[in-house]
Amino acid sequence: QVQLVESGGGLVQAGGSLRLSCAASGRTFSSLAMGWFRQAPGKERERVATISLIGGATYYTDSVKGRFTISRDGARNTVYLQMNSLRPEDTAVYYCAARPGSEYNIWGRGTQVTVSS
Repeated sequence: QVQLVESGGGLVQAGGSLRLSCAASGRTFSSLAMGWFRQAPGKERERVATISLIGGATYYTDSVKGRFTISRDGARNTVYLQMNSLRPEDTAVYYCAARPGSEYNIWGRGTQVTVSS
C-alpha cells in the first residue's frame, strides 16, 4: 500500500509563497498519477492540481492557474506544489492524493495553509 506524507504548510501573508511536498512510499512512484486537493472550513474538498505518471500532463483549477505549479521528482518519490501570490481564499487544508487506477483513493493526512490578509 502507498503511504503519503505532506509537509511545507504554514502561515504566510497574502502575496507570499509556500512549497508543499508529498513524499510517497510503498509502491512504485512512477505508476501513480498524483494530485493536490484542498478543503476550506465549511466547504467541500476541491481538486487543485494534478500531474500525470511521468509529469507530461498537468491540470489546474481556474483559481490557481498562473500562481501554482505542480511537479514531481521520480528520484525522490515526491510531488510538489509551488504556490505563489497566495491569497486569503487559498487558506485550507491541503491534501496529497495518489491515483493508482481511475480514482484518487490514496490520501495523505493533510497540511494546513493559512494566508493572512
